[in-house]
Amino acid sequence: MTNPRRSRRSSRASPSSSESTRTARSSSTGTSTRSAPGPSAPARPPLGERPPLGRPLLLVNLKTYPGALGPGAVRLARTLEELGRGAGVAVAIAPAAPDLARVAGAVAIPVLAQHVDAVDTGAHTGSIPSEAVERAGGWGSLVNHSEHPLSVPVARETVRRLSAHGLTAVLCARDVRTVARLATLNAPYLAIEPPELIGGDRAVSTARPQVVSGAVAAVRAVAPATVVLCGAGVHDRHDVARALELGAAGVLVASAVARASDPRAAIGELLAGF
Repeated sequence: MTNPRRSRRSSRASPSSSESTRTARSSSTGTSTRSAPGPSAPARPPLGERPPLGRPLLLVNLKTYPGALGPGAVRLARTLEELGRGAGVAVAIAPAAPDLARVAGAVAIPVLAQHVDAVDTGAHTGSIPSEAVERAGGWGSLVNHSEHPLSVPVARETVRRLSAHGLTAVLCARDVRTVARLATLNAPYLAIEPPELIGGDRAVSTARPQVVSGAVAAVRAVAPATVVLCGAGVHDRHDVARALELGAAGVLVASAVARASDPRAAIGELLAGF
């Protein structure tokens, strides 16, 4: 039985504090359109009633790294949830599309898609509409990642569709100029990630701090309610701390966790920077 929707959150809404996010996660407000979870499954808010992701935020993109697929994605999500709660930091995870429902059913932290398509439900083989993310238990999606870029009109429509379903968009931008253009879309979150630093050993916050501070200034001038994250090469507490000093409200990471020989230690190291 589907829960009635009381209201839909606008993508312009300013995310709440990590404390309020954790409170929203811990209280059961109803069932979803999926089959009722077992006694040990985490409580989930109703569809269309997902709270914001929180801030400061550690968002982990698992991409499709071998160790982060299937059961590996669930293990990483549970570890992230445990350590994030202990550190008092809002955390979220973006598994590969086939693992979205599996991970969302295993943890109470926000689970995002890595990409959604700006299409309606229906005859769109291979596409991922916002409705599919919603029904799988997702809280939103990355949009315009450098490994899956979109035109500005398509990004705008994608953000609109996510918002219409009460889901959160995390827009990604490659440079400050792109940040300034995408800030006009008023997405809840916008992450600056220079592609040349993604997966590398140098963090954008330490190697090119002017990119982070420039992105923060560009967003504040156009969409002050949008939360700025930074990513690309972020590996340790020093990279995170520097990002926060520059005005970012969190970080978006991938290989630092998904490819780590000891993911638990890697997550703990990142959380120590908040």
